Amino acid sequence: MSGKSLFEKVWDEHIVVPETDDAPAVLYIDLHLIHEVTTPQAFALLKDQQLSVRRPDLTLATMDHSTPTVPVTTLKDLEVVAEAPAAAQIRAMIDNCEHFGIELYGFGSEYRGIVHVIGPELGATQPGKTIVCGDSHTSTHGAFGALAFGIGSTEAAHVLVTQCLLQRKPKIMAVTIDGALQTGVSAKDVILALIGQIGVEGGVGHVIEYLGNPLAGLNMEQRMTICNMTIEGGARAGMMAPDAITLEYLAGRPQAPAGADWDAAVERWRKLPSDPDARFDREVSLDASRLEPMITFGTNPGMVIPVTQPVPTDTGDPSFRKALDYMQVEAGKPILGKAIDIVFIGSCTNSRMTDLRQAAEMIKGHKVADSVRMLVVPGSQSIKAEAEAEGLDEIFISAGAEWRESGCSMCLGMNGDVVGRGQLAVSTSNRNFEGRQGVGARTVLASPATAVASAISGTIADPRELNRH
Repeated sequence: MSGKSLFEKVWDEHIVVPETDDAPAVLYIDLHLIHEVTTPQAFALLKDQQLSVRRPDLTLATMDHSTPTVPVTTLKDLEVVAEAPAAAQIRAMIDNCEHFGIELYGFGSEYRGIVHVIGPELGATQPGKTIVCGDSHTSTHGAFGALAFGIGSTEAAHVLVTQCLLQRKPKIMAVTIDGALQTGVSAKDVILALIGQIGVEGGVGHVIEYLGNPLAGLNMEQRMTICNMTIEGGARAGMMAPDAITLEYLAGRPQAPAGADWDAAVERWRKLPSDPDARFDREVSLDASRLEPMITFGTNPGMVIPVTQPVPTDTGDPSFRKALDYMQVEAGKPILGKAIDIVFIGSCTNSRMTDLRQAAEMIKGHKVADSVRMLVVPGSQSIKAEAEAEGLDEIFISAGAEWRESGCSMCLGMNGDVVGRGQLAVSTSNRNFEGRQGVGARTVLASPATAVASAISGTIADPRELNRH
């Protein structure tokens, strides 16, 4: 009998009722993350059927998607700066959390922020947990060795009432990353390259476990970037085994175990990595040493190339041609040097201190090009405070960038931060679909380093060139 993978160990530990040919497994959920966009329908179901939330203490609530990134401290402020639908979602979130006895990290909380940023910050995200949220980028939390995935609003209602979820067991894909990252290449480039290699449907039906020596050299924030975008390769979730770096990150956080409970937790967590003889349904390798800074050129994250390479040749695929027409790029021509309008640094992919420190270091002493608007949006109020304590906000503002309150911001055009019709944005977020950042907006996904270099240049730029000057 072969050993177990990380995924299998977590899955098996949480089975309440095993899967059969006729029915999915009933899986226990350790942590339910909620925000204002996907919960109104779930709470409405509970109210209609006069049901209560089974474990409010295992439900972590924040406001992020619709929340303006200009200062808001009261609902009265909200009415002034937010559009009516966004304001309604936020009011409903406040009312529902109060009604069902769920603690909400709202406008007055120092911990408010993007749900996939504050879960780890608080220490609520932990190895071996099952974590769900009405948001596909829940895969972020897999960087800690958790099984974390997005769910729909009806499933969210199910979890609120039962603390369980019906799930079919997915297959397991091992992605082994080999080789050392070169200067100017980041975790964001790694995951973009992988999605380009396997395609946006390459991981469908699978949970991906990331393996390989380079992972040991990444901090938790960089690991979260990789797991965050696993969903863009079609996978259900992404996972990395916990190690000393994981433990160092979690120790002392508000919701992490302490004292004897910490010791017991560490003992459990150290048993989670995949056994040497664990078997995987599919195995993929990626040579990180050959990677360059990556950038998307089309309308899904799999349409990605090294920033120095030309847009691929048109194969005659109508959807490929449609994407190039929308993005206003030409097959066979370079994307490097293309004029841009917006730079966005933020989102649950790249809004943490590692990202902000790197961006500040690169832009210090430079100016944002006159033709470019640059937004820098920290992932949480805690990150905002830490960045300001280090003077990062002053560096960004001096360079001509806008420094904002925390939130999802320009990742999606629903909170006032939008890219105008026809404008081209270099974004550190995770999706470049048509209209994702605003009606008619054009998006290229890139790392914070590439975003900063482009902001200074006023065109899509290679961050290694900035480093050389």
